[in-house]
Amino acid sequence: QVQLVESGGGLVQAGGSLTLSCVASGFTLNTKGFGWFRQAPGKEREGISCIHTNDATYYDDSVKGRFTVSKDIAKNTVYLQMTNLKPEDTAVYYCAAGFDAWGAVIGGLLGGIEVWGQGTPVNVSS
Repeated sequence: QVQLVESGGGLVQAGGSLTLSCVASGFTLNTKGFGWFRQAPGKEREGISCIHTNDATYYDDSVKGRFTVSKDIAKNTVYLQMTNLKPEDTAVYYCAAGFDAWGAVIGGLLGGIEVWGQGTPVNVSS
């Protein structure tokens, strides 16, 4: 069964850090690109970062320099390390994988996503 399970969200003060994990099952990391999305209350889901099968990475300007995406092939897990968190980072965070995660994150072309995680909430207090 193809599945993504996320963990690592929580409550943190502004300036703090969190690392989100996304464990894949039913496929290996080198067969699909991964994207990270978030949806704040009352707002649309937005793509913030992605990692290609060739390990190239992309970050939206809103998180560039503060967030880092990485993957551990042995653990079949993708991570999103978040530092210097701000109240505006408060959202439900989703990982996703597919044949065109890059297009989904950068261009909003969600047809390239084949599987979504369940989401994990991040709440940053000021």
